[in-house]
Amino acid sequence: MPGTDLEELADWQRAVREQFPIITAHPDVTYFDSAATTQKPRAVLDTIETYLTTANANAGRGGYPWANRTTALVERTRRRVKDFLGDPAPDRSGVHFTGGTTEGLRTIARDWLAGLLSDGDEILVPFADHRANLDPWLEVRDLLARHGVTVRVRPLPYQESSGDYDHRALPSVIGPRTRFVAVTHVHHVYGGDMNVHRVREAVGPHVPICLDAAQGVGHVPLSVDRLDVDFVAFSGHKALALPGSGAVWARNSPARGPEFRPGGWQGTPNTVGIAALEAALDWLDATGPDRIARWTQALTARFSEGLRHLAPYEVLGCRASLAADAPVQRRHDIVTFRHRDIPSDDLGFILYSHGFMVRADNLCQAGTDKRDGSVRVSVHVYNTAGEIDELLGVLAGLA
Repeated sequence: MPGTDLEELADWQRAVREQFPIITAHPDVTYFDSAATTQKPRAVLDTIETYLTTANANAGRGGYPWANRTTALVERTRRRVKDFLGDPAPDRSGVHFTGGTTEGLRTIARDWLAGLLSDGDEILVPFADHRANLDPWLEVRDLLARHGVTVRVRPLPYQESSGDYDHRALPSVIGPRTRFVAVTHVHHVYGGDMNVHRVREAVGPHVPICLDAAQGVGHVPLSVDRLDVDFVAFSGHKALALPGSGAVWARNSPARGPEFRPGGWQGTPNTVGIAALEAALDWLDATGPDRIARWTQALTARFSEGLRHLAPYEVLGCRASLAADAPVQRRHDIVTFRHRDIPSDDLGFILYSHGFMVRADNLCQAGTDKRDGSVRVSVHVYNTAGEIDELLGVLAGLA
């Protein structure tokens, strides 16, 4: 139960919270925007300083000690990413470092998917997830069309009531020419696990699946073995590391397509970002991804339970998941809502005037525009039940 988790993990969480200098240095404000970017623990900040002051050099381009240490760092972090994702075949898979999820998905689209598709093929992609997991696939379609290759892009079916993919309707949109499926791990607006294992069951064992894990890695446990996906793209800055860092993990299964090899000259990698990513993954493992997920799910359950009793607010996504004792899956550290009378951007300013930093716009959701604004509260392990209660108190005063 959510309340039980908050009680059982309270001492552990207090010790964890103390490891985030920006949080402890600003007790007058509350950061509720971790789905946009996470704050960094002291271990990551120390690693960045140590790297820049003791071993900063280019990787793979020098034979002196600093360069060798940086090259070893890059290769070690590749192995670290594989281990963190539960890679069942690390000798075959690959890891390519990127500037973040968006760049990673575009790299998969441009350098891998474009060469896989033929005239008349179909791909299945999400039209109601983050734009980063829609635009690259549409760009591939348009690129191939300019070369006389017609590819049909079909939308993943959704259940409006739950904010999840409609897994029962999936077989109706999968055909013999389905060559690729793009999915999301945790929805950036609705906060739900998108049950990717059910997508795999529907498409069968041979179609490659690409996972946008921007809201998964660093927030909830993720096993590529259990989900049986072929690509995972994620951002370092959403996983306690630095902005401008990220990675693509590729299974490289011969049965599902060619080996993933990013095209072109790769240039200098973001070595300090890679150092931060390794430190962040180490910190997450030491702290416990399961305990982090238990804590954040308990916080969101506490918030959604309180919010559902405030009549002026509409919570987006699955209504059945709002109660703290809901029989369906709870949200993963994200609750998005609107006020019946107050525009969302105004509500965001009002909340900041009370010391709460939240996201208030259309959240980069595909198929929306500025008129579809909403307020997103997203938590991480450094947030507390007291902060949730204070926010509910302010929202109740606006009801």
